[in-house]
Amino acid sequence: MSSSVLPTGLPAKVGVLGGGRMGAGIAHAFLVNGSDVVVVERDDASAQAARERAESSAATSIERGAAEGDLDEIVSRLTVSVDHADLGDRRLVVEAVPEDRDLKVASLRGVEERLAPGAVLASNTSSLSVSGLADELARPEDFLGLHFFNPIPASTLIEVVIGRRTRPELVEQARTWVEGLGKTAVVVNDAPGFASSRLGVGIALEAMRMVEEGVASAEDIDNAMVLGYKHPTGPLRTTDIVGLDVRLRIAEYLHETLGERFAPPRVLREKVTRGELGRKTGQGFFDWS
Repeated sequence: MSSSVLPTGLPAKVGVLGGGRMGAGIAHAFLVNGSDVVVVERDDASAQAARERAESSAATSIERGAAEGDLDEIVSRLTVSVDHADLGDRRLVVEAVPEDRDLKVASLRGVEERLAPGAVLASNTSSLSVSGLADELARPEDFLGLHFFNPIPASTLIEVVIGRRTRPELVEQARTWVEGLGKTAVVVNDAPGFASSRLGVGIALEAMRMVEEGVASAEDIDNAMVLGYKHPTGPLRTTDIVGLDVRLRIAEYLHETLGERFAPPRVLREKVTRGELGRKTGQGFFDWS
């Protein structure tokens, strides 16, 4: 592509570090909107799995009429790799590795040293301090949070998280990218849990305590929020979809930074210990088998 920016305002060349459910979803979002995307994974098997996720997601979107274009043309713009060097010509790279601070810092540093001046690096973190991650980088002014929501193809929200050292003009640039993806930006200043995770996890933890105390069943608690407050999915079913292990890590971080109101309930710890992690294992607060 001759231009570094598409007519939609999206970067023509985008990278995604990590090709799991979230990373593949991020790749899908840019692919169906015209970007050339490189996904980097840790090994060949993971890279192939990332390709299959992204291609399957694109095919489903086209079949449902949620995306336009020819599938072969779309997937021709997808490259999967195990080499960070393949991200060197990207104008935007979104990190989507698991929610572990040390892993994210190592991953972000490994990408940043290969990016050209002016290229933007973003993290899909759902709770970790964007400013804290930026402090570990050589170019913190070119770094921000882009928090996508699962399932990415259906979600219309992206949380744009501004770090303490993020350059101001990057905020409007990020808004343009979100609009180019057909989604809505919510801009928040860096704080533990941002807006979405802080509120979403807070509600979910209280729902778990209600289960633990025998107030009502998981199904009835979720129905109260779906029918009474118009939540598309209840807090406990959402927890199953996100993953109980993921929710536990976020809760532990919020507990550490914001205090006792985010203390993980016993029922959450016990389920994670038993391997009941939600939809991905077939059992969480609901039976997914």
